[in-house]
Amino acid sequence: MRRGPRPTPRRASSRASRRHAAPTPQPTRRWAAPRPARARRARSGVSRRMVVLGVVLAALVALLAMAAVPTSPLRRLLLGTHYPEAVKVAAEDYGLDPALVCAVIKCESNWDEDVVSHAGAIGLMQVMPDTASHLAEMGLVDAGSYSPTDLTDPLVNIEYGCAYLAYLHESLSSTEEVVAAYNAGLGAVQGWLADGGSIPEDIEYAETRAYVERVMNAYEGYRESYPDGIAE
Repeated sequence: MRRGPRPTPRRASSRASRRHAAPTPQPTRRWAAPRPARARRARSGVSRRMVVLGVVLAALVALLAMAAVPTSPLRRLLLGTHYPEAVKVAAEDYGLDPALVCAVIKCESNWDEDVVSHAGAIGLMQVMPDTASHLAEMGLVDAGSYSPTDLTDPLVNIEYGCAYLAYLHESLSSTEEVVAAYNAGLGAVQGWLADGGSIPEDIEYAETRAYVERVMNAYEGYRESYPDGIAE
């Protein structure tokens, strides 16, 4: 029997295809914190930092104000005064201003009695052993009570340092000259003063020029901070 042509299968309508097609997966969305809450936290953090910074600045201003008051405890603490009675007694014995002695100690050793320089200067006033021996030989210091070999003892060191300052005073005419000589030596200062030179203008050593400035600033600080005396 003769067969007719096979019927062409009907294609599913596009509507049916869409109806039975697998759904397209949607990308998973990550939920972020709401922007307003994040902004509030950021502003809160900034505010806390500003408060802390304000407190620190206020404390710093207060400390600077206290340090600017010459007789304030903070100013005295920054300058430092160890062995005030020994300084007072030795300075008076040698006709010196105790504030100047303190200024020299501050700039020489910062009140460190154990410091020894590369050149061999010892103790609070950075006294050279040879200088101490010469002072004792000249009878300017009682070697029986203050041995020149015992410069690590603060009281002995202060005695010899004051004796040397007094010795320099006998040969020079101003505090700046004495301070310069304490650093650079008497001969160097006398050479700078020759032919009408002056101190500190004609100091030839940069180290000595800076030293004189530091000591004189410290000297002024001690005089202002201790108007009634170092040991009072």
